[in-house]
Amino acid sequence: MTAILSNLQAVKRAVTEASIAAGRPRDAVHLLAVSKTFPAEAVREAYQAGQTAFGENYLQEALDKIGALRDLPLEWHFIGPIQSNKTRAIAEHFDWVHGVDRLKVAERLSAQRPESMPPLNICLQVNVSGEASKSGVAPQEVLQLAGEVVRLPRLKLRGLMAIPAPVDDPLLQRAPFVQMRELLAVLNAQGMQMDTLSMGMSHDFAVAIQEGATIVRVGTAIFGARNYGGEQ
Repeated sequence: MTAILSNLQAVKRAVTEASIAAGRPRDAVHLLAVSKTFPAEAVREAYQAGQTAFGENYLQEALDKIGALRDLPLEWHFIGPIQSNKTRAIAEHFDWVHGVDRLKVAERLSAQRPESMPPLNICLQVNVSGEASKSGVAPQEVLQLAGEVVRLPRLKLRGLMAIPAPVDDPLLQRAPFVQMRELLAVLNAQGMQMDTLSMGMSHDFAVAIQEGATIVRVGTAIFGARNYGGEQ
C-alpha cells in the first residue's frame, strides 16, 4: 500500500467518523484533496485510490497538471487568491472557484465562462477572522456581494468558503465555523438556496464538520508535508 493510498483511506475514515459523530449522514461531507505543489503523478495516484476532486492554488501549476491528467475524469477546484488577469484561464479550466471576494472577479468569470461548459460553481470567500493578510469579504458585506453574484449568468453560487486563523483552543477553533454556518443560514433565509460550506483543513476539519462543513480541504494529511510553511 502506498503512502498516499494509506493516508487517503485514513482521512476518508476520519471524515466519515466526524460526520456520524455530528449526527450527519455518512456522505454529507465531500473531501477536496489539495494537491498544490505536488506533481501530477501524485494526483494520479490519489485518483487510483478513489479520489476525484482536487484543489489548486497556483494557476500555471494547475494548468500544467490539468493538461497532464486530461485522460482522467477529475473535478478541479481553484482555491487560491484570484487576480483579474487570470480569470479567463480559471473560467475555462475549473469546475469550482472557492475564493471569490469581489464583484469584478465574479463578473469576469461570468463573462469568460465558455457557453459549452456547465455553469461555474462559486463560493464566496469570507475573511471570518478579520486577518489583514488574508483575502475575503468581511462578514457584514457578504449579503450584498451574494445578491450581486447570484444574478450573473454562467455562474452557480453554491455557498461560502473560509480559512480561519489557526488556533489551539478548541472553543476558539469552533467559533469561526459557527459564524460561517450562521451566515449561510442568513443568506438562505433571503432565498439564496446555497448548499456549500467549504471550511476545515488537515488540522481542524473534524470541528468544521461538526459545525456544518460540506467540503473539507485536506492536503498534507493526504500527500505529506510541503517544503514551505502555510498550507491548506
